[in-house]
Amino acid sequence: MRSVRDLDLSGKRVFLRADLNVPLAGGTIADATRIDATLPTIRLVLERGGRPVIASHLGRPKGARQPELSLKPVAEYLGKALGVPVTLAPDCVGEATERLVNAAPPGQVVLLENLRFHPEEEQNDDAFARQLARLADVYVDDAFGAVHRAHASTVGMTKYFRDKAAGLLLEREVKFLSGLLEQPAQPFVAVLGGAKVSDKIGVIESLVQRVSTICIGGAMAYTFLRAEQKPVGRSRVEADKLDVAREVAIRATDRGVTLLLPVDHLAADKPEAGARTTVVDAEHFPADLIGVDIGPRTAEIYRARIVKAKTVLWNGPMGIFEIDAFAKGTIAIAEALAACKGTTVVGGGDSVAALRRAGKIDAVTHVSTGGGASLEFLEGRELPGLLALEEDAPR
Repeated sequence: MRSVRDLDLSGKRVFLRADLNVPLAGGTIADATRIDATLPTIRLVLERGGRPVIASHLGRPKGARQPELSLKPVAEYLGKALGVPVTLAPDCVGEATERLVNAAPPGQVVLLENLRFHPEEEQNDDAFARQLARLADVYVDDAFGAVHRAHASTVGMTKYFRDKAAGLLLEREVKFLSGLLEQPAQPFVAVLGGAKVSDKIGVIESLVQRVSTICIGGAMAYTFLRAEQKPVGRSRVEADKLDVAREVAIRATDRGVTLLLPVDHLAADKPEAGARTTVVDAEHFPADLIGVDIGPRTAEIYRARIVKAKTVLWNGPMGIFEIDAFAKGTIAIAEALAACKGTTVVGGGDSVAALRRAGKIDAVTHVSTGGGASLEFLEGRELPGLLALEEDAPR
């Protein structure tokens, strides 16, 4: 892929596909992490004399205009963060939008309205892609969180550009995630959590060929424990994935990879705030309780592996992180990563939130902005948005 640094941007309209899909609460931005992550690319375009035309989706409007999913709050945030005028276009395509984009002076940013107000975006419709392409001279993709989707703004329109490149954020994501797959420094520890084995099985199968240790937490740990015929009480188990869990354990053993499962748990009578909780040994899990977090001994075992590692990947919480009483294990992992001197890469919203809550967001090497995209990348899949940037320019 070419880099945005390699393009001549002066005086040119630059279509910048960003991932500005931020959570909103009452019409205001609840977490601006994704916007902040793409600011360096926007600033570079402005500094090089380019005229940014920024496009993004927001939420799931299902192909219909929904005022509550307008990018208006994002336009206001961008204006304050960049210190330049940011105009929200009435739509992402159409004559009025084209006139607005073409009339925008240097130093001004145009933000297109929500791409997913049009069903053609997710359908990768060619006519819609052509309309988007008419808005710019150069194409830059900085939306890592969307590169696993073959949509009009990530794939379809790119064939109409001779000059196309990756933005600074996309470059950084590819650099660090590729590093985990190619020649990661050893020991390499992967910490995987979350609810379902089925969500992570592709990643586990890829990582078991590369890591020295895998630490499993979250609800997915109970499927692995049940596969080993350990008691898990009323904890969530994917019964149809027990054979998969056994196969992963066998594969790890065959490759000399240490697969660590919780040796103790925080168990509760219900998965809710205010629940009665107790720390239980993994061998003696009460039949009437539910696992809601890893226990303190498990957290210490995982910490010992993490702090000595040369490379660490963390994706997924260790418990029901949304409830403060069940968040200690996840916070402990965040603090362990901050103490590690090696390369530390974190992905997944809850993992990032734990880093932020622990005040350690700046203590890790790389925080990935792409949830599904980062998982598919680590599985070794070809991502359509990245392939589109590698294809030959039009003749």
